[in-house]
Amino acid sequence: MTAVDTGDPPCAEAATSGPVVVAMTGVAKRFGGVTALDGVTFDVRAGEVHALLGENGAGKSTLINILSGVITDYDGEVAVDGTPVRFAGPAAAQAAGIATIHQELDLVPALSVADNLVLGREPRTRLRTVDRRAAVRTAREHLDRLGADIDPRRPVGSLRVGEQQLVEIAKALALDARVLVMDEPTAALADGEVRRLFATIDGLRRRGVGVVYISHRMEEIEVVADRATVLRNGSVAGVVAAGRMDRRRIIAMMVGERATSLFAPAPGDADSPREPLLDVTDLAVRPRAPRPGRCEPDGISLTVRAGEIVGLAGLMGAGRTELLETLFGAGPRGRRSGAIRLNGSRYAPRHPRAALRAGVGFVPEDRRRAALVLEHPVGRSIMLTALANVTTAGFVSRKRERSVVQRAITELAIKTSSAATPVGALSGGNQQKVVFARQLLAEPRLLLLDEPTRGVDIGAKAEIYRLLRRLAGEGMGILLASSELPELLGVCDRVVVLRGGRAVADLPTDGCTGEDILAAAMGGATAGRDER
Repeated sequence: MTAVDTGDPPCAEAATSGPVVVAMTGVAKRFGGVTALDGVTFDVRAGEVHALLGENGAGKSTLINILSGVITDYDGEVAVDGTPVRFAGPAAAQAAGIATIHQELDLVPALSVADNLVLGREPRTRLRTVDRRAAVRTAREHLDRLGADIDPRRPVGSLRVGEQQLVEIAKALALDARVLVMDEPTAALADGEVRRLFATIDGLRRRGVGVVYISHRMEEIEVVADRATVLRNGSVAGVVAAGRMDRRRIIAMMVGERATSLFAPAPGDADSPREPLLDVTDLAVRPRAPRPGRCEPDGISLTVRAGEIVGLAGLMGAGRTELLETLFGAGPRGRRSGAIRLNGSRYAPRHPRAALRAGVGFVPEDRRRAALVLEHPVGRSIMLTALANVTTAGFVSRKRERSVVQRAITELAIKTSSAATPVGALSGGNQQKVVFARQLLAEPRLLLLDEPTRGVDIGAKAEIYRLLRRLAGEGMGILLASSELPELLGVCDRVVVLRGGRAVADLPTDGCTGEDILAAAMGGATAGRDER
């Protein structure tokens, strides 16, 4: 395939003049009859941040898996310091100075933070036992470099997703790598953590470390990258230097003829009065067993009207996920106060089944751990909550089931070879569409979304945003928690800001800015707005 003419040479000069540490030339890889990479050339210089962009399925993960030694059977050449190499596995890549932070976290939940950071490289005492104190010191040192206030002795499984992401980053930094690959490193981080990460990347750049930065967040690429290579359909669509990173141009390179406005416009009657669908008044939760690091609702009040998309904003630990879990009946057991009304009636779900019966759907933050069985086929994954729709006298009609599944695949444009394909084989965006399809088959009146576009490419994001606008136009109420300010401002009618488990501001997005939201989240003034 021929690269798109972007006005840049095939290997545009980076802002840094550092030597090339890793060069990949003419790399190609096929999986059966599918071409994942087709003659890709990519290099990383010392002291630069080289962004790798493209939609899910463009070939980014395959290229990185070759660079990190996960895939060893490929065509083309990989060279380190000008010497051709072919890594026998990830350990060989790490020994050559290449460390990778994969999008899906590679941590052992039962082990402590410190144990995860030194796993395989445990410090030893003179008696050859593991030196626990040294492990904790090492972990604390690397966490401090990120500004992460995490106790190294805590089990990783007790941490929030964003905190686990910081541990994964610290783990990679502990390898003292020459090239550090970051695959969606900020997907679960709040703005404060993102700023600390960028400061860390600047420090790595000054020390001569090359960084491969993969992200779907265009605003991050514009801030952090010296160059960007864009992949489309397994080939290089172009290479862009820092001074020429026009967002529209890069999106056009990524999606080709499908380049459109990211956010669907709100319908013309968006300001017409609508009846309250969800009313939450002074909701507070006191779990029987407190959850360390979690912020339970502590007097939250908010309203979602039919046909309205309401955003939930707040810094990490503000209580967004905990509120959504409570509303879906998936929160911890314990004492609750306040009131929730759904369609005008009292609503107090104690289990997700009760929420589904009441017409409430939920798309959780971590689809792979909380929403999908990756080995299950796409069809079964879609039908998990809707088998009653195709069941008569206790028997499932396979013909009706196939019809329902195919209609869902078509309506949500899920890219899969068949309904029998394991859902784990799909791209992140298509996995997310499967989760949406399953919830929509239950025909909810209220849809709860927790980071619905996390790890999703720009094209799939636009499709999800259009879907949300269509659902709202049909009268569904949507409560959407997101750490992406452009997403909140672009897709929501209002944004409710949480701080410390309480709703502190209710901001109409018409005329609202990211600064308004951040000021409320951090405790500043939001002049002219509803600051509670």
